[in-house]
Amino acid sequence: MRKTLACVAALALLSAPALSADTFKGRISDAMCKAMHKDGEHGTKKMTDRECVEGCVKGGEKYVFVGEGDKVYSIANQDLAALKTHAGHEVVVTGTAKGDSLTISKIEMPAKK
Repeated sequence: MRKTLACVAALALLSAPALSADTFKGRISDAMCKAMHKDGEHGTKKMTDRECVEGCVKGGEKYVFVGEGDKVYSIANQDLAALKTHAGHEVVVTGTAKGDSLTISKIEMPAKK
């Protein structure tokens, strides 16, 4: 009986898909502006992308990741400290995507060329 249970457990573990992290290139933005930070959107003052993201998040919006082709992913772990550090930046993130949601484990600035 124990051997049977051990074999079934081993088979289940081996047949389960591995949860591996992927790498994505894009930028950290906010749910209101997403891929477009328009001039004058927050009054008449011209803002950088970073200032826009910081303002929107301070106003209650959530961080999002804008990937290749301007695909917008919601970020599942909004409490990740690196989100604030890299707001508005072009970045490379490591994480796991599930549909349109991304759980980020690491955010890095892209290597300089």
